[in-house]
Amino acid sequence: MKRFASIVLVFVFIQLFSACKVGRFIIYNFADIDDYKKFENRPLEASSTPYQFAIAENGIAPKSATIKGEKVSFEEFLADHKTVSFLIIRNDTIHYEKYMNGYELQSITTSFSMAKSITSLLIGCAIDDGLIQNVSEPITNYIPELKDNGFEKVTIEHLLQMTSGLKYNESYVNPFGDAATYYYGTNLRKALKKVKLDTEPGTEFKYTSGTTQLLGLVLERAIKTKNITQYLQEKIWTPLQMEYDASWSLDRKKEGLEKTFCCINARARDFAKIGRLMLNKGEWNGKQIVSKSWIDNSTKVDTTQGSSARYQYQWWLAGEDGAYMAQGILGQFVYVNPAKNLIIVRMGKKYGNTNWRGVFQSLSKLY
Repeated sequence: MKRFASIVLVFVFIQLFSACKVGRFIIYNFADIDDYKKFENRPLEASSTPYQFAIAENGIAPKSATIKGEKVSFEEFLADHKTVSFLIIRNDTIHYEKYMNGYELQSITTSFSMAKSITSLLIGCAIDDGLIQNVSEPITNYIPELKDNGFEKVTIEHLLQMTSGLKYNESYVNPFGDAATYYYGTNLRKALKKVKLDTEPGTEFKYTSGTTQLLGLVLERAIKTKNITQYLQEKIWTPLQMEYDASWSLDRKKEGLEKTFCCINARARDFAKIGRLMLNKGEWNGKQIVSKSWIDNSTKVDTTQGSSARYQYQWWLAGEDGAYMAQGILGQFVYVNPAKNLIIVRMGKKYGNTNWRGVFQSLSKLY
């Protein structure tokens, strides 16, 4: 009987402990590409007429790579660096597609911060729809309660460019820090009410996930009649003829808020379609999904008002050929090279000990 009571106490302790962010941090430990299984989510439905990339019969594909002076097959290089999927698409044709380390074509992986780039696209759609006036609007037009925290000068563009001046600790190893609160916490709206400013808006680039979550709250308030996942379904997932069902992770089940700084859960080929939309300046098979000007403004170099030359509107700028990319913490990438009409998708269990931007630039020279 005592043994049974002890087991019950341990079970109750685990249940209570797992309900708080510190407990979830300790139990789940560090982020993993299968984290979509741990969190509540809202579903995204596949298209009834999915778009399919053509597959090259004799595709131009990398054959080898050099690691510490030793030449190995490119597939071995990818596997050794904890890659689970890798696609190279040029002119709407798949030239290279590999799945490894226990993953396959239909395996779901979490986007992590690539979701930031998709959130940016949704902001562009909301402006096109007249739900948001423009990027110069102060965010207090949508989150008036932040006036008490001094956010009247913070604009939507400041959030997009990561120049809001938000006070936020991006540490992923501190169970008491902001990143743990946003990733493992169960009330993002409450957390967002407490945000403070660290620097004057528009003076300094500082990459913070909290900034994109604020952008998500602006988006939720702007669209009003539907949730963010429904808006993604309507504006992007259905129009881009996604091949598979997907989901967006939430902070909690009841009246949950999408984690717009991370956590869209999908397959590699469908992430590639986000790259195709960007490559085609917001157009999809003759229909303008988001305005061309939004794509241009999202990917141009702009160093005014504290903005970084390597980041713009939630997209990382990759330098050569006007390339840019969405990027996640464990080495999730959608790399777009307009000059080569090229898209590269890399998903990984870990980032791997390599410079992926350099790998993508090197691969671009093959085409």
